[in-house]
Amino acid sequence: MPSSIVLITGALTGIGRATALAFAREGATVVVSGRREPEGQALADELKTQGAADAAFFRADVREEADVRTLVEQTVTRFGRLDVAVNNAGTEGQNGPLTEQSGENYAAIFDTNVRGVLFSLKHEMRAMLAQGSGAIVNLSSVAGQIGFAGASVYVASKHAVEGLTKSAALEGAAAGVRVNAVAPGPVQTDMMERFLGRNEDAKAGLLAAIPAKRAGTVDEIAQTIVFLASDKARYLTGQSIAVDGGFTAQ
Repeated sequence: MPSSIVLITGALTGIGRATALAFAREGATVVVSGRREPEGQALADELKTQGAADAAFFRADVREEADVRTLVEQTVTRFGRLDVAVNNAGTEGQNGPLTEQSGENYAAIFDTNVRGVLFSLKHEMRAMLAQGSGAIVNLSSVAGQIGFAGASVYVASKHAVEGLTKSAALEGAAAGVRVNAVAPGPVQTDMMERFLGRNEDAKAGLLAAIPAKRAGTVDEIAQTIVFLASDKARYLTGQSIAVDGGFTAQ
């Protein structure tokens, strides 16, 4: 049985990198993408040592539709198909009160978090609809399900990802293409450190608000993504799974 062909955007750090390694350990063929070629090539080489049937890095900026189109075309040309896509590329932008937000910050966040997911879905679904199968997992956030003071633009972008996920799922369901989202709660990543800055009181307060009393790990998010992409979830589409230690259950 040939291995699944998996494409991951924003794969060079954090949740994206952990997801690439998780799929490699499952024996998948993994295509990783990002904007930094040396790191991408090094990750592709590492994936082959971790169990991947094969691995490749293709540079792409998800904000540019031509890059995304080429990324999907390169994947299908080299490996023959596209079974799984994980749209992980994202940014938190500049936090602050809504009254201080700028058009520039809006564009910086939405161009990656929404425009990038839209272009990725467009070209991934074209490939998957043509072959009659596929699973896509978008990276949302608990910020796509609730609000956060001081992060209005980021919150809005992740609500948009949730909407794109549901709409794409409806368009792909009859053709055998599933689209879901993972909505991580606080996860120990560089993004969380940037989000909270060096405010230890804010960090302690956030962790205290989580019923599990800790941040999640990138590996815990990655394992959820692997499950959603697998045949074990073959009747699951159009959903957003909060992986948040109970944060949104309150």
